[in-house]
Amino acid sequence: MVVVVAVGQPLTLWWRTSRAKGSFPHCKRDSIRLRVRPARSVLVEAEARAAPTLRVRDVDDGSVKVQIYQGGDRTDDLQAEARAMARSANASVYSPQLLVGKYGSRPVKVIRRTLKILIALGSFGLKLLVDQRNGVLNQNKRLRAAELRRIFTRLGPTFVKLGQGLSTRPDVCPPEYLEELSELQDALPTFPDTEAFSCIERELELPLDSVFSSISPSPIAAASLGQVYKAQLKYSGQVVAVKVQRPGIEEAIGLDFYLIRGLGFFINKYVDVITTDVVALIDEFARRVYQELNYVQEGQNARRFKKLYADKEEVLVPDIFWDYTSGKVLTMEWVDGVKLNEQDAIERQGLKVLDLVNTGIQCSLRQLLEYGYFHADPHPGNLLATPEGKLAFLDFGMMSETPEEARFAIIGHVVHMVNRDYEAMARDYYALDFLSPDVDVSPIVPALRDFFDDALNSTVSELNFKTLVDGLGAVLYQYPFNVPAYYALILRSLTVLEGLALYADPNFKVLAASYPYFAKRLLTDPNPYLRDALIELLFKDGKFRWNRLENLLIQGKKDRDFSAKDALQPVLKLLLGSDGEELRTLVIKEAVRVTEAFIWGTVIDTYNSMPNFMRALVVNGNATGPLVMSIAEQESMIELRDQVFRIWGLLRSSESFDPALLQPILQVLQQPEARNLGGRVIGGITQRLAARLLQQVLRVPTTASASTL
Repeated sequence: MVVVVAVGQPLTLWWRTSRAKGSFPHCKRDSIRLRVRPARSVLVEAEARAAPTLRVRDVDDGSVKVQIYQGGDRTDDLQAEARAMARSANASVYSPQLLVGKYGSRPVKVIRRTLKILIALGSFGLKLLVDQRNGVLNQNKRLRAAELRRIFTRLGPTFVKLGQGLSTRPDVCPPEYLEELSELQDALPTFPDTEAFSCIERELELPLDSVFSSISPSPIAAASLGQVYKAQLKYSGQVVAVKVQRPGIEEAIGLDFYLIRGLGFFINKYVDVITTDVVALIDEFARRVYQELNYVQEGQNARRFKKLYADKEEVLVPDIFWDYTSGKVLTMEWVDGVKLNEQDAIERQGLKVLDLVNTGIQCSLRQLLEYGYFHADPHPGNLLATPEGKLAFLDFGMMSETPEEARFAIIGHVVHMVNRDYEAMARDYYALDFLSPDVDVSPIVPALRDFFDDALNSTVSELNFKTLVDGLGAVLYQYPFNVPAYYALILRSLTVLEGLALYADPNFKVLAASYPYFAKRLLTDPNPYLRDALIELLFKDGKFRWNRLENLLIQGKKDRDFSAKDALQPVLKLLLGSDGEELRTLVIKEAVRVTEAFIWGTVIDTYNSMPNFMRALVVNGNATGPLVMSIAEQESMIELRDQVFRIWGLLRSSESFDPALLQPILQVLQQPEARNLGGRVIGGITQRLAARLLQQVLRVPTTASASTL
């Protein structure tokens, strides 16, 4: 049983009774007034493993206090988390109105910071203007992008974060800037260790030596918002990572976002080249950065991520130590490992970079398309290869979510890309929330066709993902697209993983590694949108494309979670549903064609296996052989029959295949709709065979040269 409760401290019920102390067990029902003390609002989940215990005690003011406890470590963990939340009660939340109120009355501070930013960015803008007048704007894009990266680093944490955010926005930045800004690192100067240790003691309200038996004298890593120490817990000896927030960071980023937001209003009003709502982007990004300032929220993000994705043995997410965590201090399990971009060090441990990258790709696809909750800061420093060969995810300050509708639309978009249905691809941008409903997509279709017809000369699985993202980014940059943050971030994640893999194997293709997941979802997910996408992929011009099904099964089987049972039953339900008449008509037609291929294929094989003298008797002097059928048609029938055999073999060879899975199918086939379908198939086969036989009987001998079967 799963219990979902809102808590912020141990759940406590109070009964106030008019009776004397100690008389609670005997008090009458109408003499009790119930008062539930409000808890802090945090949603937690607890698994009930044992019956709860009640502890009842009298209180001096005549109340009776009843505490409900659920046994087990999970309860202790939830209570520790609630205490951590209490310590983070005053964590800042992004509010444009509050920033206006705070900095609108501090003109000197605002002017000083504004001048510093204007001097840095103004000189950069002046260089762009000179480049434009000299006609070298495009030639110098790479040079200017590198300069902008250095400027952002000098301007401090807010601009480092801003640069990283811009590196995921193909609708805002040209490709050269995307590349340079994606290399932006959080390599800022460290702050004094004495300040860090004082922060730990102040936040946890405990002396440092009562919490840790040892702690590194200097940080082992520094980032834009904080720095990390390696320590050992005193009570357990557990090695942990302790992240401490940079002093004054809230003040610094608050002032910067106040100024940047003002600039966003200016851009929206006067810069026509940028069609995206810049203020909305800044607000969304600022909210994420402020969330990153609350380390308790980061701990909760890590816990949720672990629950969703660490069920795979190749993925590791560190545990959080809530008793030593607050809004500005985060204590989590120490993970030994090597950054994923340090290929030589990984290989020295006997590990393969490509195996780890594949794990990252599969996890990223699950994040984007399965649960919709994903890591929003996926640079190589946040991915570690452990000595055991696991891929460890770190830093859960910035997370994002993919809307459910968009998850299915993305898979449908891949299907439309495979089918080269550019009109449908353009319409997908409505569902993906790339375009507002009032935007006409017809001018976008030629741009998509020009790019993808060239890019898809090879198969989709052989397409380089970065080429695809850059090309699509160029299209987005030219038209009024507003790319949602979730989509831009996951594209960046997959691009980073592909870049890491290319160092190990220049021929690696992230789309090829992603194919098994897409194939499995298309074959097994019962969602109506994906069922329609599968039908769209498999049927064309009223004809079933068996080669597509065979390829999907080959690719789907590469995914360890593929199930033959899951692949069969959703299609049957769709086929026999009330709105499946159009599909039933196509299936009947294909069933007749397949049955004919089996029958005549067997006839052809039988004839070909006969001795020559028996063939002569069967032909009876007819030079065209026993069938009025061209060689091409005979070969087509044999190929179709063999392809169906291969597909059946793929299903049977699935690890999850069990003949018992056919039992529910037989039960479904006994339903009235299925019996009607079977009758229509048999009727179609009978008509087709009768027509073929009549054709054989009434055929006119020809003088054409003898043909062999």
